[in-house]
Amino acid sequence: MLYRLSHTTSYKYENGVTFCHNIATLKPKDMLGQKVVNYALEIHPKPTDFSEKTDFFGNTITRFSIQDYHKTLKVIAISTIEKDYTLMPDINQSFSGKSITLSEGLNHLKHQDPGLWDVKQFILESVLIANISPEIRAYAEVSFQPNRSIFEAAYELMQRIYTEFEFNPNVTNVATPIHDVMMQKKGVCQDFAQIAIACVRSVGLPARYVSGYIETLPPPGKEKLVGADASHAWFSVYIPTFGWVDFDPTNNQIPQNQHIITAYGRDYYDVPPLKGVIYSSGDNKMKVAVDIRPAV
Repeated sequence: MLYRLSHTTSYKYENGVTFCHNIATLKPKDMLGQKVVNYALEIHPKPTDFSEKTDFFGNTITRFSIQDYHKTLKVIAISTIEKDYTLMPDINQSFSGKSITLSEGLNHLKHQDPGLWDVKQFILESVLIANISPEIRAYAEVSFQPNRSIFEAAYELMQRIYTEFEFNPNVTNVATPIHDVMMQKKGVCQDFAQIAIACVRSVGLPARYVSGYIETLPPPGKEKLVGADASHAWFSVYIPTFGWVDFDPTNNQIPQNQHIITAYGRDYYDVPPLKGVIYSSGDNKMKVAVDIRPAV
């Protein structure tokens, strides 16, 4: 599948801005099963300073500063992405990966193998997933039993979150603690991913946050609306002897071609599409428009 993706972030500043410095995590990953055919980042007004680098987690980040007075800022990322999930390792074709139990997996992670050092950092607490409560651990243990396969447990956890949590964009924001989300059982894809990650880490397994996009199909007979899509998030579990496996609790599915990966992190705090600081006062308004559709 070949997709064309655009992500536009617009800011309007009531009293203008004399200086801003931003970090953008908008370039999709170039990896097995996903190829970046084209990518361009447009910034208006033109930045005074601009640089691109790879961060600690292997994501492409862009830093830019604008030192001229401005009342609006627009950042437009346009990509063409080729997806072929069949090129990626298939957990269903790995007997050992699909059958390894929680007890076996935890014993495997005790090995002092340098190849596991990067993986083990995703067991630790992070900024938004810290002080995991007994309630979250108890929720996790319903699925994660010592003699049950990790894959089966993670798949069931995904299904439970999909069934038991309500998708509601009006009750949480990026700063809402996961314990509040757990109590209300309401939120958005970012919240569901972080609840799942907290559950997985609570039983001692590595779990990471996946930032990206998913193509949203229009209702039958209706034309797809430009900007109807949005940024998306899901979680990934490390299964010893196999590797990372992604799960999307918002849509109750294992991601395939419709999911485009932008970045990996410990939680949302590591990989927001755009963050920064400004010198300004007054009210600021932000608008985000995302569109993803098959390229023709």
